[in-house]
Amino acid sequence: MITAWIGRENLLSWASLPSGEKFGGFRSVRNRLSLEGVEVWLIADFFATQISRTSFDELLDRPLLVFRTTPEASWQSVLKHVMDLVGAFILLILLSPLFLLVAIAIKLTSPGPVFFQQQRSGQNGAPFTLYKFRTMITNAEQLKHELEAMNEMSGPVFKVTNDPRITRMGKWLRRYSLDELPQLFNVLRGEMSLVGPRPLPVDEVRRFSDLAHRRRLSVKPGITCLWQISGRNQIKDFKDWVRLDLEYIDNWSLWLDLSILLRTIPAVFAATGAR
Repeated sequence: MITAWIGRENLLSWASLPSGEKFGGFRSVRNRLSLEGVEVWLIADFFATQISRTSFDELLDRPLLVFRTTPEASWQSVLKHVMDLVGAFILLILLSPLFLLVAIAIKLTSPGPVFFQQQRSGQNGAPFTLYKFRTMITNAEQLKHELEAMNEMSGPVFKVTNDPRITRMGKWLRRYSLDELPQLFNVLRGEMSLVGPRPLPVDEVRRFSDLAHRRRLSVKPGITCLWQISGRNQIKDFKDWVRLDLEYIDNWSLWLDLSILLRTIPAVFAATGAR
Protein backbone atom coordinates (compact mmCIF):
# COMPACT_ATOMS: atom_id res chain seq x y z
CA MET A 1 0.00 0.00 0.00
CA ILE A 2 1.26 3.47 -0.91
CA THR A 3 -0.29 6.19 1.20
CA ALA A 4 -0.08 9.93 0.55
CA TRP A 5 -1.00 12.32 3.34
CA ILE A 6 -2.18 15.55 1.72
CA GLY A 7 -2.60 18.64 3.84
CA ARG A 8 -3.96 22.06 2.81
CA GLU A 9 -4.77 24.64 5.44
CA ASN A 10 -7.23 22.87 7.74
CA LEU A 11 -8.20 20.25 5.16
CA LEU A 12 -6.67 16.73 5.52
CA SER A 13 -7.49 13.77 3.32
CA TRP A 14 -5.96 10.35 2.58
CA ALA A 15 -5.41 8.94 -0.91
CA SER A 16 -4.40 5.29 -1.25
CA LEU A 17 -3.12 3.43 -4.24
CA PRO A 18 -2.88 -0.38 -4.55
CA SER A 19 0.80 -1.41 -4.48
CA GLY A 20 0.37 -3.38 -7.73
CA GLU A 21 -0.47 -0.27 -9.76
CA LYS A 22 2.05 2.03 -11.34
CA PHE A 23 2.83 5.42 -9.86
CA GLY A 24 1.34 7.34 -12.77
CA GLY A 25 -1.85 8.23 -10.93
CA PHE A 26 -0.03 9.41 -7.86
CA ARG A 27 2.47 11.44 -9.89
CA SER A 28 -0.41 13.23 -11.60
CA VAL A 29 -2.04 14.11 -8.28
CA ARG A 30 1.31 15.15 -6.79
CA ASN A 31 2.12 17.42 -9.74
CA ARG A 32 -1.24 19.17 -9.59
CA LEU A 33 -0.92 19.74 -5.86
CA SER A 34 2.68 20.95 -6.23
CA LEU A 35 1.49 23.63 -8.67
CA GLU A 36 -0.91 24.85 -5.97
CA GLY A 37 1.82 24.82 -3.29
CA VAL A 38 0.29 21.91 -1.34
CA GLU A 39 2.65 19.79 0.79
CA VAL A 40 2.43 16.03 0.18
CA TRP A 41 3.87 13.32 2.46
CA LEU A 42 4.40 9.85 1.01
CA ILE A 43 4.52 6.82 3.31
CA ALA A 44 6.40 4.07 1.47
CA ASP A 45 5.54 1.29 3.89
CA PHE A 46 6.50 -1.45 1.42
CA PHE A 47 10.18 -0.99 2.44
CA ALA A 48 10.44 -3.23 5.51
CA THR A 49 13.83 -2.69 7.17
CA GLN A 50 15.32 -4.43 10.21
CA ILE A 51 18.52 -2.57 11.08
CA SER A 52 18.97 0.08 8.38
CA ARG A 53 17.91 3.69 8.83
CA THR A 54 16.42 5.67 5.95
CA SER A 55 17.18 9.18 4.80
CA PHE A 56 16.55 11.24 1.68
CA ASP A 57 18.95 12.64 -0.88
CA GLU A 58 18.84 13.86 -4.46
CA LEU A 59 20.66 12.70 -7.60
CA LEU A 60 20.29 14.51 -10.94
CA ASP A 61 17.13 16.22 -9.65
CA ARG A 62 15.62 12.86 -8.73
CA PRO A 63 14.69 12.00 -5.13
CA LEU A 64 16.58 9.13 -3.53
CA LEU A 65 15.67 6.98 -0.55
CA VAL A 66 18.93 6.00 1.16
CA PHE A 67 19.26 2.99 3.48
CA ARG A 68 22.17 3.17 5.94
CA THR A 69 23.40 0.84 8.66
CA THR A 70 26.35 3.10 9.50
CA PRO A 71 26.43 6.57 11.08
CA GLU A 72 25.34 9.28 8.65
CA ALA A 73 27.82 12.00 7.67
CA SER A 74 27.37 14.91 10.07
CA TRP A 75 29.25 17.56 12.01
CA GLN A 76 29.99 14.86 14.59
CA SER A 77 31.73 12.66 12.01
CA VAL A 78 33.81 15.66 10.87
CA LEU A 79 34.81 16.37 14.47
CA LYS A 80 35.67 12.67 14.93
CA HIS A 81 38.11 12.90 12.01
CA VAL A 82 39.65 16.10 13.40
CA MET A 83 39.89 14.55 16.87
CA ASP A 84 41.66 11.51 15.38
CA LEU A 85 44.29 13.57 13.58
CA VAL A 86 44.91 16.10 16.35
CA GLY A 87 44.78 13.47 19.11
CA ALA A 88 47.18 11.10 17.34
CA PHE A 89 49.62 13.92 16.57
CA ILE A 90 49.67 15.20 20.16
CA LEU A 91 49.97 11.70 21.62
CA LEU A 92 52.90 10.85 19.33
CA ILE A 93 54.75 13.97 20.50
CA LEU A 94 54.00 13.40 24.19
CA LEU A 95 54.80 9.68 24.07
CA SER A 96 57.95 9.95 21.92
CA PRO A 97 60.27 9.36 24.94
CA LEU A 98 58.26 6.21 25.78
CA PHE A 99 58.54 5.05 22.17
CA LEU A 100 62.32 5.34 22.41
CA LEU A 101 62.51 3.45 25.73
CA VAL A 102 60.30 0.63 24.46
CA ALA A 103 62.31 0.37 21.24
CA ILE A 104 65.57 0.06 23.19
CA ALA A 105 64.05 -2.51 25.56
CA ILE A 106 62.81 -4.67 22.66
CA LYS A 107 66.21 -4.57 20.99
CA LEU A 108 68.05 -5.49 24.19
CA THR A 109 65.76 -8.38 25.20
CA SER A 110 65.15 -10.25 21.93
CA PRO A 111 66.61 -10.41 18.41
CA GLY A 112 64.56 -8.98 15.59
CA PRO A 113 62.89 -5.72 14.51
CA VAL A 114 61.29 -3.25 16.90
CA PHE A 115 58.02 -3.06 14.97
CA PHE A 116 55.64 -5.81 13.87
CA GLN A 117 53.76 -5.28 10.62
CA GLN A 118 50.71 -7.21 9.50
CA GLN A 119 48.03 -6.90 6.84
CA ARG A 120 44.70 -6.09 8.46
CA SER A 121 41.23 -5.47 7.02
CA GLY A 122 40.20 -1.84 7.27
CA GLN A 123 37.01 0.00 6.36
CA ASN A 124 34.97 -1.94 3.79
CA GLY A 125 37.58 -4.71 3.99
CA ALA A 126 40.36 -2.67 2.35
CA PRO A 127 43.72 -4.15 3.47
CA PHE A 128 46.31 -1.94 5.15
CA THR A 129 49.57 -2.44 7.04
CA LEU A 130 49.06 -2.26 10.81
CA TYR A 131 52.00 -1.33 13.06
CA LYS A 132 52.64 -2.65 16.56
CA PHE A 133 55.62 -2.99 18.85
CA ARG A 134 56.90 -6.53 18.36
CA THR A 135 55.89 -8.73 21.29
CA MET A 136 56.63 -12.17 19.81
CA ILE A 137 59.60 -14.06 18.45
CA THR A 138 60.47 -13.30 14.83
CA ASN A 139 59.04 -16.56 13.40
CA ALA A 140 55.76 -16.32 15.32
CA GLU A 141 53.57 -16.33 12.20
CA GLN A 142 55.19 -19.55 10.96
CA LEU A 143 54.54 -21.26 14.32
CA LYS A 144 50.89 -20.17 14.51
CA HIS A 145 49.55 -23.31 12.81
CA GLU A 146 51.17 -25.46 15.52
CA LEU A 147 49.06 -23.71 18.17
CA GLU A 148 45.69 -23.88 16.37
CA ALA A 149 44.48 -26.61 18.75
CA MET A 150 45.03 -24.23 21.70
CA ASN A 151 42.81 -21.48 20.27
CA GLU A 152 40.47 -20.20 23.01
CA MET A 153 38.26 -17.99 20.86
CA SER A 154 35.35 -19.48 18.94
CA GLY A 155 35.00 -18.42 15.33
CA PRO A 156 37.70 -17.25 12.92
CA VAL A 157 39.81 -15.36 15.47
CA PHE A 158 42.98 -16.81 17.00
CA LYS A 159 43.62 -16.14 20.70
CA VAL A 160 45.76 -18.07 23.19
CA THR A 161 46.38 -17.19 26.84
CA ASN A 162 50.08 -17.39 27.75
CA ASP A 163 51.06 -17.77 24.11
CA PRO A 164 54.55 -19.37 24.12
CA ARG A 165 55.61 -17.17 21.21
CA ILE A 166 55.42 -14.01 23.32
CA THR A 167 58.75 -12.61 24.51
CA ARG A 168 59.52 -11.56 28.07
CA MET A 169 59.29 -7.88 27.14
CA GLY A 170 56.23 -8.63 25.02
CA LYS A 171 54.26 -9.87 28.02
CA TRP A 172 54.78 -6.56 29.78
CA LEU A 173 53.90 -4.53 26.69
CA ARG A 174 50.71 -6.51 26.12
CA ARG A 175 49.70 -6.31 29.76
CA TYR A 176 49.54 -2.51 29.53
CA SER A 177 48.50 -2.45 25.85
CA LEU A 178 51.65 -0.47 25.01
CA ASP A 179 52.24 -2.63 21.94
CA GLU A 180 49.27 -0.86 20.30
CA LEU A 181 50.83 2.64 20.46
CA PRO A 182 52.44 2.56 16.97
CA GLN A 183 48.91 2.40 15.55
CA LEU A 184 48.83 6.16 16.14
CA PHE A 185 50.75 6.30 12.84
CA ASN A 186 47.89 4.36 11.22
CA VAL A 187 45.48 6.98 12.58
CA LEU A 188 47.55 9.80 11.07
CA ARG A 189 47.56 7.96 7.74
CA GLY A 190 43.75 7.80 7.81
CA GLU A 191 43.65 4.01 7.98
CA MET A 192 42.37 3.84 11.55
CA SER A 193 40.52 5.91 14.12
CA LEU A 194 41.22 6.35 17.82
CA VAL A 195 37.91 4.55 18.51
CA GLY A 196 36.38 1.82 16.37
CA PRO A 197 36.16 -1.96 15.96
CA ARG A 198 39.56 -3.62 16.25
CA PRO A 199 41.00 -4.53 12.81
CA LEU A 200 41.45 -8.25 12.23
CA PRO A 201 44.07 -9.97 10.06
CA VAL A 202 43.00 -10.35 6.43
CA ASP A 203 43.08 -14.16 6.60
CA GLU A 204 40.74 -14.19 9.62
CA VAL A 205 38.24 -11.90 7.89
CA ARG A 206 38.21 -14.26 4.90
CA ARG A 207 37.01 -17.02 7.24
CA PHE A 208 33.88 -15.13 8.34
CA SER A 209 31.02 -17.60 8.03
CA ASP A 210 28.27 -15.12 8.98
CA LEU A 211 27.75 -12.23 6.56
CA ALA A 212 26.45 -10.13 9.47
CA HIS A 213 29.97 -10.19 10.92
CA ARG A 214 31.17 -8.18 7.94
CA ARG A 215 29.12 -5.18 9.08
CA ARG A 216 31.87 -4.42 11.60
CA LEU A 217 33.97 -3.57 8.52
CA SER A 218 31.54 -0.82 7.50
CA VAL A 219 33.32 1.78 9.68
CA LYS A 220 36.96 2.70 10.14
CA PRO A 221 38.75 0.37 12.63
CA GLY A 222 40.12 1.81 15.85
CA ILE A 223 42.81 1.48 18.50
CA THR A 224 40.27 1.06 21.29
CA CYS A 225 36.62 0.00 21.33
CA LEU A 226 33.85 -1.37 23.55
CA TRP A 227 35.47 -4.82 23.41
CA GLN A 228 38.73 -3.38 24.77
CA ILE A 229 37.06 -1.89 27.84
CA SER A 230 34.52 -4.67 28.44
CA GLY A 231 36.85 -7.33 29.76
CA ARG A 232 38.25 -8.61 26.46
CA ASN A 233 40.18 -11.38 28.21
CA GLN A 234 36.88 -12.80 29.48
CA ILE A 235 35.21 -12.78 26.04
CA LYS A 236 35.73 -16.19 24.44
CA ASP A 237 32.97 -16.18 21.81
CA PHE A 238 33.57 -14.15 18.67
CA LYS A 239 29.82 -13.49 18.43
CA ASP A 240 30.02 -11.51 21.70
CA TRP A 241 32.91 -9.51 20.27
CA VAL A 242 30.88 -8.74 17.12
CA ARG A 243 27.83 -7.87 19.24
CA LEU A 244 29.82 -5.18 21.06
CA ASP A 245 31.17 -3.81 17.78
CA LEU A 246 27.69 -3.62 16.23
CA GLU A 247 26.37 -2.01 19.41
CA TYR A 248 29.03 0.67 18.94
CA ILE A 249 28.14 1.18 15.26
CA ASP A 250 24.39 1.34 15.89
CA ASN A 251 24.71 3.80 18.78
CA TRP A 252 27.67 5.84 17.59
CA SER A 253 28.07 9.44 18.64
CA LEU A 254 31.01 11.71 19.38
CA TRP A 255 30.15 11.46 23.06
CA LEU A 256 30.32 7.67 22.93
CA ASP A 257 33.83 7.94 21.45
CA LEU A 258 34.88 10.31 24.24
CA SER A 259 33.40 7.98 26.84
CA ILE A 260 35.30 4.98 25.44
CA LEU A 261 38.56 6.96 25.35
CA LEU A 262 38.13 8.03 28.97
CA ARG A 263 37.28 4.47 30.06
CA THR A 264 40.33 3.16 28.19
CA ILE A 265 42.73 5.06 30.48
CA PRO A 266 41.82 3.19 33.72
CA ALA A 267 41.64 -0.08 31.75
CA VAL A 268 45.26 0.43 30.66
CA PHE A 269 46.48 1.27 34.16
CA ALA A 270 44.55 -1.70 35.56
CA ALA A 271 46.67 -3.90 33.24
CA THR A 272 43.69 -5.60 31.61
CA GLY A 273 45.42 -5.86 28.24
CA ALA A 274 46.02 -9.04 26.26
CA ARG A 275 47.83 -11.85 27.99
